[in-house]
Amino acid sequence: MKGTLLNLPNTARQIIFVLCLVCCIVLPIDPPLALLMGLIIALVVGHPFLSMNKKATTLLLQVSVVCLGFKINFEEAMKAGKDGFLFTVGTIAATLIAGYFIGKKLKIDKNTSTLISNGTAICGGSAIAAIAPIIKANDEQISVSLGTIFILNSIALFIFPWIGAHLIHFTDEQFGTWCAIAIHDTSSVVGAAGKFSQKALTVATTIKLERALWIIPLSLLTAYFQKSTGKIKIPYFIFYFLLAILVSTYLPAYLPALNAPIADNTLFMWVYKFGRLGLVVTLFLIGSGLSLKTITAVGWRPILQGVLLWLIIGSLSLVVIKNVL
Repeated sequence: MKGTLLNLPNTARQIIFVLCLVCCIVLPIDPPLALLMGLIIALVVGHPFLSMNKKATTLLLQVSVVCLGFKINFEEAMKAGKDGFLFTVGTIAATLIAGYFIGKKLKIDKNTSTLISNGTAICGGSAIAAIAPIIKANDEQISVSLGTIFILNSIALFIFPWIGAHLIHFTDEQFGTWCAIAIHDTSSVVGAAGKFSQKALTVATTIKLERALWIIPLSLLTAYFQKSTGKIKIPYFIFYFLLAILVSTYLPAYLPALNAPIADNTLFMWVYKFGRLGLVVTLFLIGSGLSLKTITAVGWRPILQGVLLWLIIGSLSLVVIKNVL
């Protein structure tokens, strides 16, 4: 990778990267710390395997989220999804409308503004990846949008647990709902909620993935109005997540051996732990995929749009959650 701060041979950078990755696997590292380690690697040493990073993070995040489903009860998930449905619809609509007018006011090009708005409203990078080919966004517009969302995601992963626990004093359900609504990407939602509590993680993951399904109707509407023939990406892994919840909730009644203790834990608990570990590694890889080029390419207007949208959706959802839930 060119432009790193340390002019190290590629072999040395590979060794440092692998050692940090191993630390994320074998040491009890929280998701925010894993993200910070990745950021340090990216900015100081550089990612020696950058070409493989995007596919690795996408696949690992999806597998990790599905594994987390093995510790979620179906009835609890349905309650969280039902309670958050109208809230999800309202906040998505409000974010998209606000994003349109903010983008026009700041004179941001239409495609970049649309991508940032959808990324904020639904599920970060996944929404951007789904909408970009439909509106025929170019590489620069996609990079700027992803960079904006990533920077704000990184900040959220660090500050949300502190705000929820010490400043606002949210309950588990309130914090999980707030994370799912106000944090862009699924990885940061799960990381922040998991640091707060297991119940917050259940609520946040369920509502966030329910929210992510809105990629489908919004992609269809965008394609219709744009008269686009671009392929629509459906987040199929969400259905595997639902299947994992159903299996872990109901199958042990028919196959009690699945709940037999294995080193003081059940089989499903070990799968869940693998998911938590996978999330830590995912956030390390996401952090290490950042580059100075991405940061400098974003510019202040898209960042300002992203921040304003974030403040609107974050503060609006905070007030509603605090007074209703």
